[in-house]
Amino acid sequence: MSIKVVIAEDEFSVSENIKALMSARGYKVFTAADGVEAVELCRKEHPEVLLLDILMPRMGGFDVCRILKSDPATKGIKIVMITALDRMGDIETAFQHGASDYLTKPFDQEKLYKKLDKVLAS
Repeated sequence: MSIKVVIAEDEFSVSENIKALMSARGYKVFTAADGVEAVELCRKEHPEVLLLDILMPRMGGFDVCRILKSDPATKGIKIVMITALDRMGDIETAFQHGASDYLTKPFDQEKLYKKLDKVLAS
């Protein structure tokens, strides 16, 4: 069974870049361009991991995280926040809302793979 990953990222080029990295690892990848789409996709596909941007249209990443973690059907999804926000308060907020890990942009693929391996192992 291949691992399912949802990428919630409103910047198309970033989304496509991450998608290529995930596909290269053999993951089954789904993409969402905003927070509302991300919640719907996670409820439908039940991915192992959600790579979630914080600043997105229609619904931000913190709200997506809170909604998914408060729903018994989706609370087991591992969430890695991927964002340009790197203030300590943003990182704390992400973990308070249920994020498994946090990665700041720009990042290199090795760092992304390490974070993924870590959350999938936990």
